[in-house]
Amino acid sequence: MDDPASPANSPDPAQVRAAAIAMAKAATPLALSYFRKGLCIETKADDSPVTQADRAVEEKLRSLIAAGFPGDGILGEEFGETGGTGGGLWIIDPIDGTRSFISGHPLFGMLIGRMIDGQMQASVVNLPALSEIYSAARGEGAFFGNTRIATSGGKRLGEAMLYINEGEKIWRGWPEAYARLMTAGRERRFSYDCGPYALLASGHIDAVVDCDLEPYDYLPVSLLVEEAGGRITDWEGNPLGMGSDVRVAAAATPELHTDLIALLRG
Repeated sequence: MDDPASPANSPDPAQVRAAAIAMAKAATPLALSYFRKGLCIETKADDSPVTQADRAVEEKLRSLIAAGFPGDGILGEEFGETGGTGGGLWIIDPIDGTRSFISGHPLFGMLIGRMIDGQMQASVVNLPALSEIYSAARGEGAFFGNTRIATSGGKRLGEAMLYINEGEKIWRGWPEAYARLMTAGRERRFSYDCGPYALLASGHIDAVVDCDLEPYDYLPVSLLVEEAGGRITDWEGNPLGMGSDVRVAAAATPELHTDLIALLRG
């Protein structure tokens, strides 16, 4: 008899997408129960903040994954990686944008995705305070709620609406690239966290440049962008994976992405 947890019997991307959406909805009330409330804020070794909300939401998501996908491993921001036997690996960021969360800013997110054989299978970008859920399944497209979404189709960098995530970090770490970004595109906006990738996938903006990311930050959003018709890589144009560069560039089309990478390289 086949092992029900084996990769050959793994649920298809559409089923995983539906499961991830259900998990996001189940964890949303818990996240919001801490939002704009008194929080105990600690500082991690990398100088980033963490609160009881981050840990509680990740524990909730881990329990849901363990119940629905008992053979899968889990990689989460707060509790690291736990192995599995089923071939699947869930990637979760319980509060993407803790600094936004602790300052009462509603554009924090929740990221959930499943990887199998080193490739993202399905993912969710959840914006709890806005009641917005974006999702994708490999080969099935990208969605806002139940509505299919697509990137803008923009191909010219000079005409692009460009979002720059973590601008101060780019300014400190890559000042020459920062200077070029300041004159790129038709319009530029400074931003943070996962929300800009949802805007890109929905066709509202044309490109996103980001840095200082971990796999749980970029892998779930990468599938959303790709399934919406966009392209997302590191700043050198390399595909994203578990060991990628911390710098990410995403664009609505391959043509626009090529120009964006050229600009970042100088």
